[in-house]
Amino acid sequence: MKILMKIVLVICLMWIVMPVSGQSQARFPKPEFDTGYVQPDPSTPEPRALAMDYFDVFVLILVLSLATYFAIRRRSRGGILLLSVFTLIYFGFFRNGCICSIGAIQNVALTLFDPNYSISLVALLFFIIPLLFTLFFGRTFCAGACPLGAIQDLLIFKPISIPVWLRKGLGLIPFLYLGLAVLFAATGTDFIICRWDPYVGIFRMDARFIMIVLGVAMLLIGLFVARPYCRFLCPYGVLLNWTSRFSKYHMAITPSSCINCKLCETSCPFDAIDIPQEQAPASARQSDLKKFLVYLLIIPLLMGAGAFIGYKSHVFLSKAHSDVYLAELLIKHPEVKNDIDNLDVQAFLSAGETLDTLVKKAGVIRAKFKTGSWILGAFMGLVIGVSLLAQTTHRKNDDYRPDKGNCYSCGRCMDYCPVEK
Repeated sequence: MKILMKIVLVICLMWIVMPVSGQSQARFPKPEFDTGYVQPDPSTPEPRALAMDYFDVFVLILVLSLATYFAIRRRSRGGILLLSVFTLIYFGFFRNGCICSIGAIQNVALTLFDPNYSISLVALLFFIIPLLFTLFFGRTFCAGACPLGAIQDLLIFKPISIPVWLRKGLGLIPFLYLGLAVLFAATGTDFIICRWDPYVGIFRMDARFIMIVLGVAMLLIGLFVARPYCRFLCPYGVLLNWTSRFSKYHMAITPSSCINCKLCETSCPFDAIDIPQEQAPASARQSDLKKFLVYLLIIPLLMGAGAFIGYKSHVFLSKAHSDVYLAELLIKHPEVKNDIDNLDVQAFLSAGETLDTLVKKAGVIRAKFKTGSWILGAFMGLVIGVSLLAQTTHRKNDDYRPDKGNCYSCGRCMDYCPVEK
């Protein structure tokens, strides 16, 4: 069954690759100038920039391979740690956190929903390659190949354990973030993952003040709440979590028998260790079965409620698009046409576009949000329902094991294990 699921996932990934891999990026038209300036056509391409992009892909594959080797074969926390330092320096500060596998979600979404946009091959590879590695080897991308994960992991000082109820509640946020990122990208509104990345401002040293404050705050929180962005915000982590659960060659605490010393559990700052569990008694299993059936029946209700909430919120969400915002502004406050300090309005007036045309464009965008918002709401209802179902399933477990979905393959647990490796 796992092999079949892997084949299905690989086919889905190849379905994304085939229609776009041979195309080039063409999101924005060339700018027009009223000054008489004519943009020159370059006689030769920029081979160094393109070569650097493909070199980044090579480095990504190399780092992922080494992270997999250190986590699964060599079982070396020290190797993973050194690799994280390299990743932070190269992909973080040298390459300024871009291109990013996390942000590539938006490029893929826009490509699938906008025929006028073509994702670059490099962005597509950055999106797919970590997922393929995770599908077979677990989240080794998080272990040593992600600069956002590295900067958090290296600054963990005195981590605290978060209560289960709070951890599961906060764990719903990445699903919502993923849905909003896809919605905003698919409608051509914004790349919110890139805009609100709390660490890119630190990598580039040129972000807005609010983003610098946000990044520093996240790092300070990360001293005690290990990897807060990875655990409770990262939208790419949702996809990695799903694919990692099918991985066959996943990092293990120890290949020998477990002695239940609990050192691995206390060493994991991410609460990602499954503890031993005895088989539940018959009465408890019967109670869980009843809860399972109840939750299964209410999933359609949760999806319906979510779809309704999403539908009701589409007007508000659509205002994030510049055309919708500007159309509403000009209709409700026509006097802003005389405001020379409003650059958006002045740019619109100088372009010679009529208000009717702008309103029609805004209507198209709002219609897309109407569809996308109720789908997002239904998706969140499904996520909540499935999370409730998971509370009713308990598997017998004899050893302390990393949770395949939530484990970042950082190697701390196997480093603490006293059993001979």
